[in-house]
Amino acid sequence: MIPPNLLLDTNVLIHLARDNSIGRIIDARFGLRNPAQVPLLSIVTVGEALAFARKRDWGTAKTDQLQTLLRELIVVDVNSEPILQGYAEIDTYLTRRGNPIEQNDIWIAATARATNSLLLTTDKDFNVLFPTYLNRVWIDPRAPHEVNSPESP
Repeated sequence: MIPPNLLLDTNVLIHLARDNSIGRIIDARFGLRNPAQVPLLSIVTVGEALAFARKRDWGTAKTDQLQTLLRELIVVDVNSEPILQGYAEIDTYLTRRGNPIEQNDIWIAATARATNSLLLTTDKDFNVLFPTYLNRVWIDPRAPHEVNSPESP
């Protein structure tokens, strides 16, 4: 059985770039540096991560580490019909339910859906979309070694 694509949420990318214990646990658990299956990133995540680093005045070394990591991953542009249609569908669904989430998260969810990827995240922003619109693994940042299955809230 071929494992699904993995799409990293911005928070996972930041943990990896910081090379902190959470990032190292996630990396080891999911084999993110395995060249046989390179994780995906939405271009939106790239923008969010660069803004995050700038707002927090990351120095040259840490910013270079982020840039190196970005070059190792596959960046998916949102300018594709499946992602655009997915965004429209998800945004409409959320509006009708009265459960809005950040627009960037809608782009990330639409990218995960269009690429048939398993979304790795350390926040619960995507819970309202699971499992109808995407598959995701929520990683509790307080206990990252206890990775939750896609079925967990």
